[in-house]
Amino acid sequence: MKNKSANRRLEVLDLGMISYQEGMKFQEERILLRQQEKTPDTLLLLEHLPVFTLGVSASEKDILWDNEECRRKSVEVQKTTRGGKVTFHGPGQLVGYPIIKLVGGGREVVKYVSMLEEVIIDALKEFGIEGRRDKRNRGVWIGNDKIAAIGVKIAGGISFHGFALNVRTDLSFYDGIVPCGIKDGGITSLHKIVPQISMEEVKKTVVEKFRNVFGYDR
Repeated sequence: MKNKSANRRLEVLDLGMISYQEGMKFQEERILLRQQEKTPDTLLLLEHLPVFTLGVSASEKDILWDNEECRRKSVEVQKTTRGGKVTFHGPGQLVGYPIIKLVGGGREVVKYVSMLEEVIIDALKEFGIEGRRDKRNRGVWIGNDKIAAIGVKIAGGISFHGFALNVRTDLSFYDGIVPCGIKDGGITSLHKIVPQISMEEVKKTVVEKFRNVFGYDR
């Protein structure tokens, strides 16, 4: 997918804590700029305010909390264009939205998702954690517990949406959904395994592994 011998640049933007709508708006702006060759490939890093998002294959039945409970917990519900089912985004979770041009366009989506999984697995190794793939369900797992969700879309040969890695996430929000439509798996976070983990060191490691896997020079 990528030519590692080329002089290729990745721009990394840390957006901090923003709403899901703000994140979508920023992605849309960067996609347009990338299509026009006005910006290089970009990795957006951020945390979202609490939100349940429904992918294109999601069922609203997978949201277990009613509207009143969602309001009480201050969690929004948003439909989205990414692949996949229902997931949660919130503070303490590292979200990455790569806005990158794929050589094969949408034909490369399976390979692209596999590379995103590789980024997370390689990052986990730096903290002494063995992550794994699951043949039936995309994302990254530790044993039977999911630690990272992946849902993407390709438009005009440009990727958007991306990955969500639980770092210091409040996992109680997952009680309100059937995560990714999977009823027989658990959810975990880096903090549960490495209590002293910080978001900043995770960001640094993920960026390093992203550059390595996708072949960026800088």
